[in-house]
Amino acid sequence: MTFKVKLLVIAVVLAGVGLGGWTARGWFEDAKRLAIVEDRQELAEQIRGDISGIAQTVEARLGELRANERIIDRGIIREIQKPIYQRVCAEPDVVRLLNAALRGESVPGPAEPSVEVPGGTSPAGER
Repeated sequence: MTFKVKLLVIAVVLAGVGLGGWTARGWFEDAKRLAIVEDRQELAEQIRGDISGIAQTVEARLGELRANERIIDRGIIREIQKPIYQRVCAEPDVVRLLNAALRGESVPGPAEPSVEVPGGTSPAGER
C-alpha cells in the first residue's frame, strides 16, 4: 500500500474511534440524566401519595364539620348585612343619627346651623 492509502486508513480509523467515543459519551450522559429524572419522578410520586393521604383525612374531617360551618357563615352574613347600633358607648342622639344614616334618612341636627350665618364671614376655601 502506498503512503496516501495508509494515511487515509489511519484517518478513517481515528475518525471512527472519535465518533464512537463521542456517541458513547452521549449515551453515558443520557443514562445519568435518565436516572436523575426517574429518581425525581419516584420522589414526586411518593410526595403525591403522602399529600393524597393527608387530603383524604382532611376531607373526611371537613365532611363532619360542614353543617356547623354553614350555620356560622350565615350568622356572619346576617350580622354584616343588618348592623344595628345600640347604646354601649354612645349617647342616644348619636345612636339615633347612626341608625337614621343606615336607613338612608336625613336627620336635621347640630350639623345644620340654627340661625343664618352672617354675610361677613368667608368660607374656609377663600382664605
